[in-house]
Amino acid sequence: MPKKSTEKSNYTAESITVLEGLDPVRKRPGMYIGSTAAAGLHHLVWEVVDNGIDEAMAGYATAIIVKMLVNGMVEVSDNGRGIPVETHKQTKVSALETVMTKLHAGGKFGGSGYKVSGGLHGVGVSVVNALSEYMKVEVRREGKVWMQEYKRGVPQKKVRAVGNCKDTGTIVTFKPDAQVFTELEFDWGKILDRMRQQSYLTKGITISVIDQRPNHRPKNFKFHFEGGIKAYIKALNQYNTPKHETIFYAEKDVNNSKVEVALQYNDEYNEEVFAFANNIHNPEGGTHLMGFRSALTRVLNNYARKQNLLREKDENLTGDDTREGLTAIISVKLTDPQFEGQTKSKLGNAEMRNYVEQVFGEAFTVFLEEHPREAESIIGKCVLSAQARLAARTARANILRKGALEGMTLPGKLADCSSRKAEDCELYIVEGDSAGGSAKQGRNREFQAILPLRGKILNVERARLDKMLANNEIKNLVIALGTNIDEQLDLTKLRYHRVIIMTDADVDGAHIRTLLLTLFYRHFRQLVENGHLYIAQPPLYQIKKNKETQYAYSDEEKNKIIKQLGGGEIEETAEAAEEETSAAEEAQAEADEIKKSAAKIHIQRYKGLGEMNPEQLWETTMAPANRVLLQVAVEDAARADETFDILMGSDVIPRKKFIQAHAKNVQNLDI
Repeated sequence: MPKKSTEKSNYTAESITVLEGLDPVRKRPGMYIGSTAAAGLHHLVWEVVDNGIDEAMAGYATAIIVKMLVNGMVEVSDNGRGIPVETHKQTKVSALETVMTKLHAGGKFGGSGYKVSGGLHGVGVSVVNALSEYMKVEVRREGKVWMQEYKRGVPQKKVRAVGNCKDTGTIVTFKPDAQVFTELEFDWGKILDRMRQQSYLTKGITISVIDQRPNHRPKNFKFHFEGGIKAYIKALNQYNTPKHETIFYAEKDVNNSKVEVALQYNDEYNEEVFAFANNIHNPEGGTHLMGFRSALTRVLNNYARKQNLLREKDENLTGDDTREGLTAIISVKLTDPQFEGQTKSKLGNAEMRNYVEQVFGEAFTVFLEEHPREAESIIGKCVLSAQARLAARTARANILRKGALEGMTLPGKLADCSSRKAEDCELYIVEGDSAGGSAKQGRNREFQAILPLRGKILNVERARLDKMLANNEIKNLVIALGTNIDEQLDLTKLRYHRVIIMTDADVDGAHIRTLLLTLFYRHFRQLVENGHLYIAQPPLYQIKKNKETQYAYSDEEKNKIIKQLGGGEIEETAEAAEEETSAAEEAQAEADEIKKSAAKIHIQRYKGLGEMNPEQLWETTMAPANRVLLQVAVEDAARADETFDILMGSDVIPRKKFIQAHAKNVQNLDI
């Protein structure tokens, strides 16, 4: 563990610059934290933790502790310098109160507080305060423990000393405001993943995560990675087979900025590259990612030509060729990061492209020269990718040419809708011809299109694009969507703004759904990220009593409906009704039933969508007024990638462990 810096600190009240107050935050919280749902709730924790990370990057903190407490409260502590408490010249109140109650007030503006910081706007902890029902800050500094409490951003008393101490640091305890957030339950897994990631990115820091909430099993995790992003690469590749054992790593300071890059190739076909600026993930990349990609392609082509690993008649490797099977981390730290938007999704500093290209290019050239066997393995992987790209180009040209030639006919199995307004249209991807027939008859033809699948599609996790496009089911789907695929994907040509996977509620249906999710995640990622992909939720049960019919989507809902109907004798069947009875027969049967039992309940367990007649399928699963749709989102790309590797990859052992770990949580398993 690194020692805390003993360098003379000039982090004082004069380091704090004030720009404006807190009122806008409560009026428009989404502008500052993205949303008031689960993502925004967790953003509060990230903002407070980031202050401790900033202290660690500055060399003053070595440990951060995150505790989940009772009543939805969170405590975040660090052993950094502690927020200054002396009176601020501009605000005439304590610097601590200034930081906690003024928007754009912090040590990240004047240049003397932090050289490197994750904060762009300095809104972090004051926004958390404004959106918290209650907050308490304790500062250990200059031999005393200082404290101030707030309610919805308003100080309850002045900053005051409440004790003595020999150490330094800050403890922030807060409770998110129920008046602001629609979701108040913190996700333990999400917090754990974020803290693990921050530990990888801040080499040598120790981050502890403790769950002390009632009704939760007590948990205590501690993260410490001396290997930094090299250890991160190893973790990301744990379920893949590396093409070379030695993980490439480079680190260098350039003009008050720091560049770190680590990479390793594996035998997969997908690229997983994560870019960070001041420990903040930039999902849309930015200048640092551009510099990395440019250097990667240039260096590999130069080496391949120099070592005659590419023939004279061969084309140069493209960027796509050099990134197939690549796992890489680019982490830069700079004094004045310029991000696009408050969510910091893309880095804009022009100089970082040159810095990364220079540092990575020079170091990677040396790595290839010093590791010839591993270099040959990497180039071999890239050359195979180039060959597959040419084959895929031909396959893609054929599929697009076929789509164009067929013109308005589209795939023969597709029952298209009449509307041509993509924003109004939806495509149901349905399992089997039986369910497809019911869906075609039951749908609203104006805006609902149906594409039935025959059997299970190809597992694309272990297939290149040329093999994928030779699969008729995938080919039909690509033509129907109209967007093309992978790097050629153009969402402006998407023919349906809601793409809905509708499969049976059994093991086979779950398998088909997983295969489709793998396809969309790997090859239509933008479609998923832009919120166009959904999963239909057909009911599990039809529950009848006399003339009343209700549908249940879970066992809990079934039991609730039975209770509402008054209980009584229950008759269950897993078979669909063979034929409709006449009105007279039904009336007579009902009269007979009433004589036998005034409270007899009929329950039908649906094993497949094909068991529903078109009217039932429309009423329960397709009618916008009644249906339940789950929108598919990718909040954590690294975690999603790992899950697909485990479930759909070639290695059996991780999948077996995953099944053993989660088997007890499975419900409604059909064997």
